[in-house]
Amino acid sequence: MSQEATSLQQKIARLITQKGWNQEDFARISRLNRHTVRKIVLCKEFKLRNSTLESCARAFGLTPDQLTHSPLELLLSKLDTNQTPVQQQRYRRLLEGITREELKSWMEKYPDRARMLDSAAIDEILSFQKNPSFNQGNLETLILRLERKGRILEKVRHLNHPRHLEVLEHLLDTMHAAKNTGQTS
Repeated sequence: MSQEATSLQQKIARLITQKGWNQEDFARISRLNRHTVRKIVLCKEFKLRNSTLESCARAFGLTPDQLTHSPLELLLSKLDTNQTPVQQQRYRRLLEGITREELKSWMEKYPDRARMLDSAAIDEILSFQKNPSFNQGNLETLILRLERKGRILEKVRHLNHPRHLEVLEHLLDTMHAAKNTGQTS
């Protein structure tokens, strides 16, 4: 497949396959909506938003420029050697902090998801091991919640227009007020 003949969606779909991920895995790791991932994997021709391109590139440990302009063959060769030092350090900290077999098992089953966790998520997971209600089901629920939180925060980071920020601030103020009202009644 030549570089010219390989669309961005085809590159992403091939990289997903090379990593051994399914669409749901990639949606979680890239923090993208499953419907967006489906369009990408099925090579539907549409222009990816900058935030979508950034999320895809980050999932593979690439820059958006590398993903867009590098030949597919070069990208395939970089897949396993492109983890940033910060990601390596966080992953190592998570590994070293394991005290429960359930967490060790989860990391063995989902190493790519584990590598995408940020420091705050890792802190929460390691702390959760001390909880008496810790079990495999609760661990997965916690991690899904942390991944969801990460996706939401990533979307918020891409809101650049002042109007978006006004709407977001209003929504958060409304939610905060409702929470406080619920606590006092």
